[in-house]
Amino acid sequence: MFESAKRSRVLFKPQDLRARRVIASCRKLLSERGAAMTASLAKATLDQFRALDRKGQARFFTDLLNEFSPDPAQVLAAAKAYAESATAANLSRLGAVTEPPRQELFRRLNQAPNGTATILHMRERLLELKREQPELDAVDADLRHLLSSWFNPGFLRMVRVDWRTPAYLLEQIIAHEAVHEIQGWDDLRRRLESDRRCYAFFHPALADEPLIFVEVALTDAMAEAVAPLLQTPSTSKDPAHATTAVFYSISNCQPGLRGVALGNFLIKRVVDLLSHEFRRVKTFCTLSPVPGFVPWLRELLRQPDDTHPKALAQALRAVSNEMGSDPARIGGDGRSAAERLAPLEEPLTRLCATYLLYPGLVEAAQDPVARFHLNNGARLERINFAADVSKKALRESAGLMVNYVYTPDTIEGNHQKFIGGEIVASRRVRSLVLTD
Repeated sequence: MFESAKRSRVLFKPQDLRARRVIASCRKLLSERGAAMTASLAKATLDQFRALDRKGQARFFTDLLNEFSPDPAQVLAAAKAYAESATAANLSRLGAVTEPPRQELFRRLNQAPNGTATILHMRERLLELKREQPELDAVDADLRHLLSSWFNPGFLRMVRVDWRTPAYLLEQIIAHEAVHEIQGWDDLRRRLESDRRCYAFFHPALADEPLIFVEVALTDAMAEAVAPLLQTPSTSKDPAHATTAVFYSISNCQPGLRGVALGNFLIKRVVDLLSHEFRRVKTFCTLSPVPGFVPWLRELLRQPDDTHPKALAQALRAVSNEMGSDPARIGGDGRSAAERLAPLEEPLTRLCATYLLYPGLVEAAQDPVARFHLNNGARLERINFAADVSKKALRESAGLMVNYVYTPDTIEGNHQKFIGGEIVASRRVRSLVLTD
């Protein structure tokens, strides 16, 4: 008996034992029938989870995968019963046994005070663990399914953020801006002037925390560079004369909601709102980064010239001669970097068009920003050279930015084309592609 106890101490490290206690609490929570006790047990379980260290949390998610999945025998039996007799009862039984028990567990955990916020933090940790443990994707799929329901746009409230918004919310806008860093309160105030708009989604369970926000500039033309949109002091014009709404930044505030569609609904709601508020505004476009371009270009530069079409190989040689094999290493400040890049305007712009329309030249995922807007129904309209010469933009996209255009009447059709494998782009962009 004593030898067995020694082996147990060796097999189960302290963090494992603490994780097992959380799992035991989860089992008790699932077996509870009383509503009052469910809330208190959910709170206790979440408190235990929060007390786990990172290794303990990893063990907890692994146990959720192994011990709270559907029973294959029950699924098979229910499937056979439904195949033999497609009754409502058999269908209901099949649905019940195929749903992983951990989905009901998460529903019950959500009944605890601040349960939604804690579950978002749980998923944030799970997303980190998935990089090394891809098998945890099954657990993440359950959480993503539930969060997509809980954060359905019908439950969300869109709020305009302006200079009268409470300071604690403005501070969160500053902290979460992910595209163009906000350089203090003066910079934020410029972004909230009369010719600018900022809108955010809020959820009742997180009333004091924005989920996602978008920044818009009301202008008289499609923007080709970000600096004029961010410049201080303000040179704002009367927004009533604007003809164009430029979406120049969209930022997620909740990492735990990654993969839950919010941005597309926010943009479409803002397009609808602005089109009613400003009747002269007919063009809705973005000024977007291309964060995957330089990594894609770097991989192409490592390949032999004779593996590429002639025009593509020539453009790559021009870039390599000026920038070497790593285009992310562009020295100097914004002005000097822009001057260094100037001779490469044509090859870099054409390479960017090729990347956006034919990313499969190397084994790389499509640009995430492009995928977001194209899937939302936008059209790839224009590529702008030296549009953002900040260090981050130079490192990720060699300073290039892209205009995507949202035309309300074509959004749904463009979306359907994209999911069917077709990218809707202007003739101007298509003429730049280097695949011949």
